Amino acid sequence: MTEGDIKALVLKVLDEIAPEADTANIEPDVTFHDQFDIDSMDFVNLVTALDKALRIDIPEEDFYQLATLNGCIAYLTPRLRASA
Repeated sequence: MTEGDIKALVLKVLDEIAPEADTANIEPDVTFHDQFDIDSMDFVNLVTALDKALRIDIPEEDFYQLATLNGCIAYLTPRLRASA
């Protein structure tokens, strides 16, 4: 899975969890909370959906690394390559 694939998946899941979010104009280094005012439960739902879609285990202590789009890409890319 490429970085572009990961980005597309994160945006798709984000659109499902926060349909009012304007993901077309996302700032990749700004937290999802700050951009879209998602609450902690929405964020947990985002991480859980990524966990399930990618079939990898994302430990709770790593959740903070997924707070931005670039953070998701940086965290998920090597994990997916390692599991391939």
